[in-house]
Amino acid sequence: MTSSPDALRALAEPPVLTPSVIDGHELSDGAHRLAVIDPGRGQQISELAEACPRTVDAAVQAAARAFDSGPWPRLPVEVRQDVLRRISALIDRDCERLASLECLNTGIPRAHLLRGQIARASLNFRFFADFIGQTQGDLYTQNQDYLTFVRRDAVGVCALLGPWNAPLALTSMKIAAAIAFGNTCVVKPSEQTPLTAYALMAILAEAGVPKGVVNLVNGRGHITGAALAAHPRIDRLSFTGGTGTGRAIMSATGANLTPVTLELGGKSANLVFESADLQRAIDGALLGIFSNNGQQCLAGSRILLQDSIADEFIEAFVARTRRIRVGDPFDPATEIGALGSIAHRDRVLSYVEATRTDGGEVLTGGHAIEALAPGAFMAPTVARARSNSDRICREEIFGPFAALQTFTTPQEAFALANDSLFGLVSYIWSDDLRVTMAGQEALRSGLIWVNTPMVRELRAPFGGFRESGVGREGGKACEAFYTEEKTVTIPVRDVPLNPLGGR
Repeated sequence: MTSSPDALRALAEPPVLTPSVIDGHELSDGAHRLAVIDPGRGQQISELAEACPRTVDAAVQAAARAFDSGPWPRLPVEVRQDVLRRISALIDRDCERLASLECLNTGIPRAHLLRGQIARASLNFRFFADFIGQTQGDLYTQNQDYLTFVRRDAVGVCALLGPWNAPLALTSMKIAAAIAFGNTCVVKPSEQTPLTAYALMAILAEAGVPKGVVNLVNGRGHITGAALAAHPRIDRLSFTGGTGTGRAIMSATGANLTPVTLELGGKSANLVFESADLQRAIDGALLGIFSNNGQQCLAGSRILLQDSIADEFIEAFVARTRRIRVGDPFDPATEIGALGSIAHRDRVLSYVEATRTDGGEVLTGGHAIEALAPGAFMAPTVARARSNSDRICREEIFGPFAALQTFTTPQEAFALANDSLFGLVSYIWSDDLRVTMAGQEALRSGLIWVNTPMVRELRAPFGGFRESGVGREGGKACEAFYTEEKTVTIPVRDVPLNPLGGR
C-alpha cells in the first residue's frame, strides 16, 4: 500500500454532512450547522448538524425503548460477545481509513493513530467481549436457613460524552463497556472531532448491534451536551474532557441523582531520580509530554529532576526536543502534527509569556511554525520554572509544553508532585527499590508508572484524585458502574414465621 501523504489523506473520505444517528436513522433536517476543520490545513472538511434538546430527547427515548423492550439487554452473554468481537474485527478491517479520518480531523500523526488509538479502539471491544464471559457473582451460605446471591443487571440508558484529543479510542471504550453489560446509550463526541464516531455507527450496525442500542448526537457542550446531562431518563453518564465542563456536568446530573464517571484534567509529575537509567528516563519523558501532540490528560507535563542529574538531563532533553519532526500529520516521518485548532495552539503559546512573567526561562520552542501556516503547528517547547507556583506548573496547558523543576531529596520530590489541584498520573524513574516503593506510597494520584510511560492495563482501574476526576474506568470498575447489584435471598428450608394478627 502506498504511504505518500496525499494517498493516505485521500483514504479519509469525510462526509459532506455529519448527522445525528437515532434508532438507526440519520437526522439532520433543520439543525444548526457547525464547521468541522482539518487543523493541519485550516480547511473545512465537513459540516456538523447540531442536535437540539428535542433531538437529544428523541435519542434518549430511542435508547430507552431499546432497553425496555428491545432484544439487546436480554441476549445471552455469548451472543453479545459475538457482536463485540465482530465490531473489533471490522475496526481492524477498516483501520487504514479510520486512521486517515482521525488524522484529518485531529492533526495527530497518522502513524501514531494507526498503531495506537485505532488499535486501542479495536481492543476495547475485544476486551469487554472477553471480560463479560468471565465475570462472577457473589454467593453467601453462612446463614444455614437461607441462600443469598448477588446478581448484576444492566442499569439502562447511558450518556457517553467523548473528548477531542483521542476521539475513537476513548469514546469507544465507553461504548464497549456500556453495551457489553446489556445497556443502551446515547453518544456525544466532541463537536470538534465527530468524524470517527459517525464512522463507527456504520460498523456497529454491520456487526449486528440492534437499532436504538447506540445512538449518536452531535453538537456543542452547552447545547447538546447540556440537554443530555440534564435528561431525567439517563441512568449513567460518563464524560472525558476538561475539569470545568466536568463541574457543569456534575451539577446538571446532580438534579436527577445520576451517577457519573468524570475523567478530567491532569498536571502529572514526572519524577527523575539520580538512581534512574538516565537514557531511558529521557526517552520516556519525551514520550510522556510530546506524544499525541502533547494533548493528553496523562501527559507528564511537570518534569521534576534531582539536582545531581538535572544539568545532564536538561541538556539532552532540550537537544532531543529540537530534533523532533513537526509537520504534515499524514507524513509517516512526522512525530508532532497540528494541534487541535488555531485557537488552542494560541492558548498553549500564551504560556510562553506566562513563563517569563513568573520569572521562568524558555529553553527551546515557544513559537508557531509559520512555514506550516495556516495549520495549527507550533514548535515543541521546554521551559524551566522558577517555582511550583508558576502558572506552567499549576495549570493544564494540554500541548507540547514541558515545565522543568529540580529537587534535592525524594521527600521534596513527592511533596512537589502532590502540590497540585490534579492527581491523575505520577511517573517515577529510579532503579532504587527504596525510592520507588516510597514513591508509590506517598504520591497522590490514581496511576503510578514506574520506569515506563503510558501503559494502559484495561483490567485495572483508571482515574484520578482531586480535580482529575470522579470514578474509574477499567474492567471491574466499568462492571460496577454500568450494572446494578441486586441481592436475592431464598430460604432453603421451611423457616417458621411469627404471624401477626392471628390466623
